[in-house]
Amino acid sequence: MKSILIVEDVELNRDLLVQLLEDSYQLVLAADGVTALERAAEVKPDLILMDLSLPRMDGWEATRILKADAALSHIPVIALSAHAMRSHEARARASGCDDFLTKPIDETLLFKKIASYLGN
Repeated sequence: MKSILIVEDVELNRDLLVQLLEDSYQLVLAADGVTALERAAEVKPDLILMDLSLPRMDGWEATRILKADAALSHIPVIALSAHAMRSHEARARASGCDDFLTKPIDETLLFKKIASYLGN
């Protein structure tokens, strides 16, 4: 079973993602950027869903560090953000995010993007 690291500090948002994905993927959770990097190094997930506004270390910085690590740089990162402005997407991609989704999450689009990286 493919694994997804969900990095989300808001419990309600994290729980929603877990409910949507738990039947199809092995899930690993982190509530901040520092923990996300630790979990990514431990588990080496197949995909990361990365909230950008996080405590301790934001998602932009966590993604930059992740993508600079040769052992982790291959992992696709889909940024999750409540900010829908193009500048936020451009900043996320400049940080190394492979894709971008705005909140509230469109479930159909979420599944489509995950499938594009992990297959059906």
